[in-house]
Amino acid sequence: MPRTSAVPAPILVLAAVVSVQFGGALAATLVPVIGAPGSVTLRLIFAALVLGAVARPRLRGHTRRAWLTVAAFGLALGLMNLAFYASLVRLPIGVAVTIEFLGPLTLATVLSRRVRDLGAVLAAGAGVVLISQALSVPLASLDWVGLGLAAAAGACWAAYILLSGRTGAQFESLDGLALALGVALVVVAPFGLTTAPQWTAEVVAKGLGIALLSSVLPYSLELVALRRLSARVFGVLLSLEPAAAALAGLLVLGQRLTPTQLVGMALVVLASALVMGAGQGKDPAAAASGG
Repeated sequence: MPRTSAVPAPILVLAAVVSVQFGGALAATLVPVIGAPGSVTLRLIFAALVLGAVARPRLRGHTRRAWLTVAAFGLALGLMNLAFYASLVRLPIGVAVTIEFLGPLTLATVLSRRVRDLGAVLAAGAGVVLISQALSVPLASLDWVGLGLAAAAGACWAAYILLSGRTGAQFESLDGLALALGVALVVVAPFGLTTAPQWTAEVVAKGLGIALLSSVLPYSLELVALRRLSARVFGVLLSLEPAAAALAGLLVLGQRLTPTQLVGMALVVLASALVMGAGQGKDPAAAASGG
């Protein structure tokens, strides 16, 4: 990306955030056709091919511990995407991403051990109660499966962040991520390939678009931006993902959130900006690849 050096780093991160969420919105149109496993498999095929061609990961010379780490990393990546895509069938994308975001937010709070951050997480929890409509809809009418899937995706996102750091310490450059994508594909493909007879040209084109919007483009933009951006600013910008998801849901899927849900989302965004913007000294790039 030779021209990105002229673009302010925050703009690159915002572009990456928007790209990820519009990729998620595109995925929401594909999941009802070939299911979550099929959609994730298509995304991973293209993402693994592109990143594998760019990184050309070295397969020899790694320890058993390194391989176990990258295998766990790939497993977390595959399960994260499976759970998130499955939640899109049942929840508006803005709701799903907001609930999923509790994973990295809680992890950042645990790592910081600051009382202030605990208060922020409690505020985010109140936001999730509002966005889930638990106060306005009978509990029996809530989509507990969808909410559970989004929460599971968030837990996998937290595991992904931890394992990303460990993988980065044991593999050079993009090797670990490229290998993890291959592992994730191996995990998901046995389920996703059963939908292959339904992979029309339109379906494959959407799968390619999802891979580019949700993986290739945002990771490339973040990689360039992080050379000129502090972890604190990156964390604040990353906290806008739920809002970007709501915008993508409105423009692509026609999903409208209620005023109460928007208030709940705002609480989560503000809490995330407070906690993740504090800067933990960790690799911030890892947190950006959820969804």
